[in-house]
Amino acid sequence: MNLTDEEANLIFSIMRDLSGEFDHSGVRRRVGQKMLDLLKADYFASYVWDDDAQKFVSCVQINMTDDNLRSYESHFQFHDPITPTLQRRKKATPVSEVMRHDRLVNTEFFNDFLMRDGLCYGMNYFAYDRGDNIGDLRIWRGANREDFTPRDAKIVDAVGPSLVNALIRAGSAIAQFPPLRFAQIADDLGFTVREAEVADLLVIGLTDDDICDKLGFSKPTLRSHIASIFRKSGLNRRSQIAQFLSEQNHHL
Repeated sequence: MNLTDEEANLIFSIMRDLSGEFDHSGVRRRVGQKMLDLLKADYFASYVWDDDAQKFVSCVQINMTDDNLRSYESHFQFHDPITPTLQRRKKATPVSEVMRHDRLVNTEFFNDFLMRDGLCYGMNYFAYDRGDNIGDLRIWRGANREDFTPRDAKIVDAVGPSLVNALIRAGSAIAQFPPLRFAQIADDLGFTVREAEVADLLVIGLTDDDICDKLGFSKPTLRSHIASIFRKSGLNRRSQIAQFLSEQNHHL
């Protein structure tokens, strides 16, 4: 497979990220952002399969709306005509390989979920560790672009083994988190997905630079998220965040 200089540089950049020390969400977000650039795509989402609950959890997204993703998590993932088949593929697969596009556009899933955010043509990759689906990449283009090609799938598959290794490493750090995380009580507090992620990273003592690096945004954006966390939780100091979470844990 011949790569352009731009494609080769982006793949090398992804490989460098995958050799770094990022948490599970951070790995998926950083790869997702660069996959959008590499594949000239517009939207990204990523989940982890919870086999006990039989549903997808731990969302990471780029250019999608929290409200629409909540509707996926509460309803559409249980009425999804494409993802279960894609999940079984265990390799990068354009959506049109499992359902023709002219059929997909007539489904509730397409019209009431995908098109709400402008998603039209998709490709999924599911990462597995010894039979467990430990994360996925859901990459989508808008209607103004072309569908994904077999070449696009080969590019994602080339990154796949390194992604699996990075997710396995990141998963080993989960035990360091408190039993309860803000991500689990985000809806109760009115937190967005990103605000919950920021709050969880503050709890484990990461610096502003570390958080910006892991989540891929600027310090002004981080300050905006922290201000929103304080407003919604009723707290006013960072030192109170861990104590607040500890108190919530005791109430379980």
